[in-house]
Amino acid sequence: MVPTRSRWPLTLALCGGYFLVLLDVTVVNVALPQIGAQLHAGSAGLAWVVDAYSVPLAGLLLASGAIGDVVGHRRVVLLGMVGFGVASVACAIAPTIGVLVAARAVQGVGAALMLPGTLALLVESSPDATGRNRIVGAWAAIGGAALPAGPVVGGILVQAAGWRTVFWLSVPIIALALIPVMRLRRPQQPRRPQRRVDWIGAVLLVTALTCLVTAIIQVQESGLLAAVLAVVAACALLGFLATERRVSNPLMPVPRPARRPLGLASFVAALMNFCALGGLFLLTQIFQDVHRLSPLMAGALTLPAMLPLPLLGAPAGKLATRIGTWRTSALGSAIAAAGAIGIAFTMTNTGVGYIALAFFLAVWGIGLGVLTPAIVTAALATTPTTPGLASGASNTARQTGGALGIAVFATIAGSVDSAGFAQHSAALFITTAVIFMLAGITAFGVFPQLRPRIS
Repeated sequence: MVPTRSRWPLTLALCGGYFLVLLDVTVVNVALPQIGAQLHAGSAGLAWVVDAYSVPLAGLLLASGAIGDVVGHRRVVLLGMVGFGVASVACAIAPTIGVLVAARAVQGVGAALMLPGTLALLVESSPDATGRNRIVGAWAAIGGAALPAGPVVGGILVQAAGWRTVFWLSVPIIALALIPVMRLRRPQQPRRPQRRVDWIGAVLLVTALTCLVTAIIQVQESGLLAAVLAVVAACALLGFLATERRVSNPLMPVPRPARRPLGLASFVAALMNFCALGGLFLLTQIFQDVHRLSPLMAGALTLPAMLPLPLLGAPAGKLATRIGTWRTSALGSAIAAAGAIGIAFTMTNTGVGYIALAFFLAVWGIGLGVLTPAIVTAALATTPTTPGLASGASNTARQTGGALGIAVFATIAGSVDSAGFAQHSAALFITTAVIFMLAGITAFGVFPQLRPRIS
């Protein structure tokens, strides 16, 4: 158990680790123009700076949770923290884009090892339900603040001391977080019967995602290589699905009645991150390379889009209780679609000022802020007795969607120096609006039985 005199050092350490995992999804975006200029990286290289982190994070989330169940979450979290910290140093001193991408991949592996275990250790360290709810609430709130903090923190650091400080930031935080986790005593209660880890399924899942993202990024440079990688990705995905059906301990042991609703909720969550992270990838470059804003101003301009995510969690939850999670998801999708159309309009009309752009970014962010908690709640409702399973599936889908979105958006928009970059970016935002509308129509029309009853 945790020492009784204070659980807050451990709570802060684990919440800090969770904050860093989510912060690194967005903090690097503001640094991309400087990274591209100093390391001579094109659009494909910049996409990999982000996706090299997102791909292993998405592919290893389920496996790392299972590993923690077998060997203990404390060991897995410690390994993840050390790996994340060492990789952050490697990112900060990277002399070439190749070294930076490789270090980001190791960072992603460390993040995947940390993420499930942070919540598991917090739950294990709570002696009662009241304390557990309070600590889990703090964990969720701190994590929710990471996404809006990322562009702003990145903008401040990049403008003050250059892009490498974005990665140095993680080093002292990880060093401090390691101390209370290392001092954590092993639980005295008997451990649950150990289950085997589906290593084959984990390898196939990571292979499928890596090959698919690489195929998308490389399609313009080598169509043949992209086609081969796409075939490998398809084979790995089919192998993963076949393995999941045969093994006794699959990564996602979803009961048959829950497969369809959980699959739909995960699919909508993936589409959401596909559009959101792909759009954010383009916006930070447009602000700096097209509008010539400073890194700080570019980060601040994303706040209207990112700030509603943590602020609307509770109101969106209340709305979902009244009208149902799927109808709330549909409403959030419609609002996000309207915001995306407005953002596209500002890209193709140079006379539109920053106030109008901030307004449309806020509409986009409000839609995401309503959609995110609703669709996560919809996923959790599909397996009420095993919330960890639904959470793992939803998180994996969201990270996968984000990785694919960045790859697709970077490939279609092309280099920021090209003449059609702004027009291609506007077309992509129109496409996201269509995707959000289709997701909203789907969510509005299906599974009304999942609507919570009002007591």
